[in-house]
Formats: sequence, structure tokens, C-alpha cells
Amino acid sequence: MAEIEAKVVQELRQKTGAGMMDCKKALVENNGDLLKSEEWLRKKGIAKAGSKADRVAAEGLVGSYIHTGGRVGVLVEINCETDFVARREEFQTLVRNVAMQVAACPNVEYVKVSDIPSAVVNKETEIEIGRDDIANKPDAVKEKIVQGRIEKRLKEMTLMDQPFIRDQSITVEELVKQAIAQLGENIQVRRFVRFILGEGIEKQESNFAEEVAAAQVGSK
Repeated sequence: MAEIEAKVVQELRQKTGAGMMDCKKALVENNGDLLKSEEWLRKKGIAKAGSKADRVAAEGLVGSYIHTGGRVGVLVEINCETDFVARREEFQTLVRNVAMQVAACPNVEYVKVSDIPSAVVNKETEIEIGRDDIANKPDAVKEKIVQGRIEKRLKEMTLMDQPFIRDQSITVEELVKQAIAQLGENIQVRRFVRFILGEGIEKQESNFAEEVAAAQVGSK
């Protein structure tokens, strides 16, 4: 299809309050149809969510999830604007779902891409630049490949970019935006921590055969 014009994206943004990238994605998904794109945004819970993003969210909940068997545990803090919304069942369900998502994504380390330290980004970039499969490609091509791979890699490290485990058609970010549209307040996933049983503990490795042999030698 033809490229989506910026003025159409802007028009959809003004009508829905959604972000520029969300509006462009909606238009692409709906072949540039403005009405269908607006409906698409509303179904995703994105419409008017963007307009609330700058409002202070200092209330909320710290939620937990313990995986079956007690080997993985998660704490997550999600903020909203009022204690009233924090007590709503819909908000509490969101907190539980996000905590479960963290438990299911062991490689996720950050909430969003902007949280990733520049040192980590630089290190990942160095790794991609040094890969053998692009060593002989022209610099301009190599730059585009590296950029695409880095964007993909950074998203793999962030919670908000993960497909929601209960509905793979949306991301965690879209799940949160649905809650924003439903509850009418700014909602932010602030931080999380994951506990894995035994992580960081040096386990003593024993060789039973060697122990038996040593015992036999000692008994002679």
C-alpha cells in the first residue's frame, strides 16, 4: 500500500489522543482508513491513553507472583493516580498479570527500552558490529543491519515490548494502555524484581565415584 502521510497520522492522533507510532501502526493495519484505524485503536485500548501519560501516578500496588513449586518469585510495582483505582479489581488483575509475565520472561531485565543503560546498548552494538556474517558488507548496509538487530535485541530485554502471555496478539505495553482506557488514569509499570531459587549460590559439585575410590585407598 502507499506510504501513510504524516498529516493523516496527525489527524488520527488529534481524534484519539494516541501516540504517533500507535496511530501510524493503526493506519498501516487498516490500509489508511481513518475510521477503521480509530476503531482499531479503541479496541486495543490505545485511544486516549497517550493523553494521560504525563499525569502524575504516585499511587498503585506492589504485587507478587510465586510460580508453582516456589522456585521463581516476582515483585512488581505498578502506579496509578488514585488509591480508588488501585483498589479496583481491574487494576489488581493487571498487576497480577504483569507479575506473571515477568516470571515467564527470564531474559527480560528492564521495563522499557529507555531504561537500558547506554553502556549496555554500546556493548550490544559492539557485538553486532563484530559478527562475521556482515564483515564483508558495505558500510551503509552493515549500519542498517546492525540498527535493526540492536532494536530487536533491546526489545527482547524489555518487559513492555513482550507479547502478553495470555494474548499473543498484544504486547504488555498495549495491555497497560487497555487498562488506562478502561480505568481513566495514567498507569505506569515502575519496576520489578525476579527471584530464582539458588541463583548466585555456588553449589558444591561432588563426584561420588572419586569419593568411593578415596575411601577405599584410605582403608588399606
